Amino acid sequence: MIWIAIRMLTGDAQKFYGLVFGIAFSTLLITQQLTIFVNLLERGASGVYNVSSADVWVMDPVSRTTDVAYAMPSTALDKVRGVPGVEWAVPHIRAQASVRTKTGDLEGVAVIGVDDATLIGLPKTMLEGAPDILNTPDSVIIDDVGAQRMFPDQSPLGERLELNDQRAVIRGIADATPSFTSTVVLYTKYSQALNYVPGTRNRLSFVLVGAENPEEAKALATRISEQTGLRARTRDEFARDGVDFIIENTGIPFNFGITVALGFIVGVAIVGLTFSLFIRDNIKQFGALKAIGVTNGKIRKMVAAQAALVGFIGYGLGILGTLAFIWSFAANPTFKGFYIPWEIPVFSLVAVTLILALTGWLALRNVLKTEPAAVFR
Repeated sequence: MIWIAIRMLTGDAQKFYGLVFGIAFSTLLITQQLTIFVNLLERGASGVYNVSSADVWVMDPVSRTTDVAYAMPSTALDKVRGVPGVEWAVPHIRAQASVRTKTGDLEGVAVIGVDDATLIGLPKTMLEGAPDILNTPDSVIIDDVGAQRMFPDQSPLGERLELNDQRAVIRGIADATPSFTSTVVLYTKYSQALNYVPGTRNRLSFVLVGAENPEEAKALATRISEQTGLRARTRDEFARDGVDFIIENTGIPFNFGITVALGFIVGVAIVGLTFSLFIRDNIKQFGALKAIGVTNGKIRKMVAAQAALVGFIGYGLGILGTLAFIWSFAANPTFKGFYIPWEIPVFSLVAVTLILALTGWLALRNVLKTEPAAVFR
């Protein structure tokens, strides 16, 4: 009977392709939008994860993320270093600035000052140059996304920038995860960053801390907060703060939620309408099957087999379409590092199953109400 159900479905090519298209489109829309949404949220934590060596981040109590921070006095560094369990603590500055290129263009950048002695605060991987290149006077390292934005057709190495009326020479390219806004990032020594970005009396954005026992980073953060009055967060906690800030202060979750809901609704509309037309056109065949003794239970299995075939093909095409989208934009700096978490295809599969279950149930009602004698009238 299952084979008969499949032949009935594929025999009407127009409706079969319409069903597959409806499921594939819904799967593509839901999966693609959720993938972009999740990856954009994770960009809120990029500033934390780009500094892989810090176990604890210490900041002013009002600071919320790496981009929304209030400067502390330099004495905060000594306070943190005096807390038991701290193996090392280094200063870290993050500030916004504008640079003027040699062509006269103005570009907004984020200037990050790393510890002069240890260079803690730089991304782990360098694409061009070495971290110790910062020991050269007036040197900065640019992130790879910023290099493509500012110098799309040439190597940025050796290029000179004007930062607050001071010279900055690009001598390296860092492999860094872009921020939520994909701002160009320039890394330099902490002492040099103070000259590039003059400001108020307090300049220290964060204190990066290495724990004597990294497994007790949570307890160390609590101890630092209690003894210094500053806000201390573990690496994972501070990364989560960045994600929560985007969720709470932007309309991204709402907008992407609407798109995903529309994908579900469109899938129900297309598949439901097409499935209903298919059942209506084949009502005589179902009636004939009931006339020869096929039970309603077997009819349900036949329709379920038809829905499963449509779902399997359409879901597979939708996932492949999402993979093709991610692959085709892999070279675009905006989509750098984008990936599809395994939870998203599972969520899409559940959504597709609900679409097919709902539309199949609505279409099946007419078949179950059909009397076997109706085929002879």
